[in-house]
Amino acid sequence: MKHPRDPAAPGRAAALLLAIVVLWPLGVIGEFRPWALFEAHHLRVMGGFLAAFLPPASSGEFLAYLGRATLETLAIATAGMALAFVLAVPLAMATTQALSVSRIGPGSGRRRAEWSRALLRMLLVVLRGLPELVWALLFVRVFGLGPAAGVLALGLTYGGMLAKVYAEILESGDSRPARALLEAGSSRLQALCYGLLPGAAQELTSYTVYRWECAVRASVVMGFVGAGGLGQLMDQSMRMLNGGEAATILLTFLLLVLAADALSGLLRRQLGEATGRAVAAAFGARTLLWLLLLGSALAASYVWLDLALPPC
Repeated sequence: MKHPRDPAAPGRAAALLLAIVVLWPLGVIGEFRPWALFEAHHLRVMGGFLAAFLPPASSGEFLAYLGRATLETLAIATAGMALAFVLAVPLAMATTQALSVSRIGPGSGRRRAEWSRALLRMLLVVLRGLPELVWALLFVRVFGLGPAAGVLALGLTYGGMLAKVYAEILESGDSRPARALLEAGSSRLQALCYGLLPGAAQELTSYTVYRWECAVRASVVMGFVGAGGLGQLMDQSMRMLNGGEAATILLTFLLLVLAADALSGLLRRQLGEATGRAVAAAFGARTLLWLLLLGSALAASYVWLDLALPPC
């Protein structure tokens, strides 16, 4: 029996041909030549470089420095994410259409609300459009070397990212419960907590923890410009050509990423178990316990970093 020809095959072939036509000149301009990695000279260079990382450093003095730098990196990431969260929540509530009171029906303030949302979205573009490294360089000139520049840089950049994604997550879900609450006279905060969060809590939590993981990576990078933490220790090890210390730092960083992934899975499971319960129970004792733990981590971060503005 002869099988019928796939009607979508010509379209897929045309799309593949178009992708090759578009990507080939981009690869030439970007000098993308992955086969060069397997040339004998390059393999010898990479092998010699990687061999310098063995064995990883394990001296007691270095591990003490590493522990302090790890705590400082976690503190920078946590404090920066807390600042980003404080900025992101009101901006997300103001820019999401799912919580727009003016869209319920015709009114004189609808055009003004649309313009306000457009301006706030432009602000989010500015915040997340500038890399955190650029913000860190700016704040290092203002506050000097230290973790304060890294915390502020993460707070601004990630505040814009979180606000944009939060708004999109809230808009992509079922907005009918929130709309019904707004039409009944509820506030935006009530519509958010009781109409949108129960269905979007897992996705919001997963993305927030993922951004905290990205903040840990970013704080390492910003350490190269004087923000402290693992990045500054890595910079010193690489300058001294000490591959063993660099290998230990990289292993520590991988453990931090694994811990963040495990935390994300744990929080998602906790929220998944609470999906079918009443809203009040979902935000009950278990949520209060997590808030206390996160608040303790935040307070410890600020105490550890000793974030204080220089005197005028």
